[in-house]
Amino acid sequence: MRASYSFDVDAVRSLVRITLGGFFAQDDIDAFLAARAIAHSQLCCGPNAHLTLADVRGMKIQMQEMVQLWGHVLAAPDYRSRRLAFVQGNSGTRMQLRRAAASRDVRYFDDIAEAEAWLLQGDAALTQRPPRRAAG
Repeated sequence: MRASYSFDVDAVRSLVRITLGGFFAQDDIDAFLAARAIAHSQLCCGPNAHLTLADVRGMKIQMQEMVQLWGHVLAAPDYRSRRLAFVQGNSGTRMQLRRAAASRDVRYFDDIAEAEAWLLQGDAALTQRPPRRAAG
């Protein structure tokens, strides 16, 4: 199964939802990183002030090299989110995910609604409106 990913950006909530699936190769991760940069450009919050929900239930067990690359992606400071929640799948990918995310403070969930509720709970910044953009 080929790699797949999608982004849904909720700028008002400073929330990036990511869905990942399949097997990833270096080229797929490079394309993901380019798409992530575009998604993050839609946010109105400051750097590293966003929340991330990653649904990885569709991911297959990855080659060790890809697990290490994902570890570097998750450890990189430029796109690091304020909170990170993973919705995870089978036990094999769970173990790989936990290895890749070892450098991060992460919460793991089996349900998307629970993950999003955890991300959004008690966050006063979420009630603020994004900055107004100049007209014209």
